[in-house]
Amino acid sequence: SSFQEMTNVTAVLDFRLLGFSSNPHCQILLFTVFLAIYILTILGNMIIISVVTLEPRLHSPMYKFLKNLSFLEVCYTTTIVPKMLANLLAKRKTISFAGCMAQLYYFISLGATECYLLSVMAYDRFLAVCEPLRYGVAMTAESYTRLAVGSWVTGGFTGFLPCLMVSRLHFCSYNLIDHFFCDISPLLKLSCSDTTVTEAVIFILSLLVLSSCFLLTLVSYLLIILCILKIPSASGKRITFSTCSSHLMVVTIYYGTMISMYVRPTYNLSSELNKAVSVLYTVVTPLLNPVIYSLRNKAFKKALEKIVIRH
Repeated sequence: SSFQEMTNVTAVLDFRLLGFSSNPHCQILLFTVFLAIYILTILGNMIIISVVTLEPRLHSPMYKFLKNLSFLEVCYTTTIVPKMLANLLAKRKTISFAGCMAQLYYFISLGATECYLLSVMAYDRFLAVCEPLRYGVAMTAESYTRLAVGSWVTGGFTGFLPCLMVSRLHFCSYNLIDHFFCDISPLLKLSCSDTTVTEAVIFILSLLVLSSCFLLTLVSYLLIILCILKIPSASGKRITFSTCSSHLMVVTIYYGTMISMYVRPTYNLSSELNKAVSVLYTVVTPLLNPVIYSLRNKAFKKALEKIVIRH
């Protein structure tokens, strides 16, 4: 029987993703909607990257960080959406074990990188608003590079431990993931190992990453608001706040969905609700960033017009 158990444990070479509804008409509708959003997301973020690269006036750290964020959104949504789209049309919605672990790794790493980038961007806004005279000295090209590279590298390391722990769990003969991508909670539910330690480690890690980044971002914004309140004129207050408001919106949407998803030690959310919230931050949020930034930013809109007229 021990041999039987062994063969059972190594049986899972691929997973089947249940995805969304099994109704074929519904699948085609979802495919069309998600494909449209995905194309717009890639286009929108590529436009931001191009405009910031081509327009010398936008070569300040604030816009360079925005370029990083746009590139990140492209990678992040590409980790999830193409496979999801393929599965919406496929009969057998499978993903290999290695593919599943790779997806999990990139998903966690890029999510963490986004947390670090958003807090670094909040710090950049804090320096610009509250320490304008020191800004040029504090936020040099070198310190921008250090902060940007630091965000990416730390993000890459953050994904390593959860992914390693999940990949070492045993998955017996049952291989149906009740989700549209390889997320942590459905994989933990599926495993036939004891997942207590893995769950605890992942919970503590996500709590640490999210709460530390969230606190840094929050403190930066509280200080920014205090600085803005000291500005005597109403128009001065408004102009200063408008430079931060788009970032604040992105931060609010991002942390709202992330905290509701991951800072729960017990994975007791219904799978349908889980999928709905996941669609928000894997499909919808990456599209919102370019929309929020480009529409609310005068300098960006001017630069875009200039480039369009030139060509």
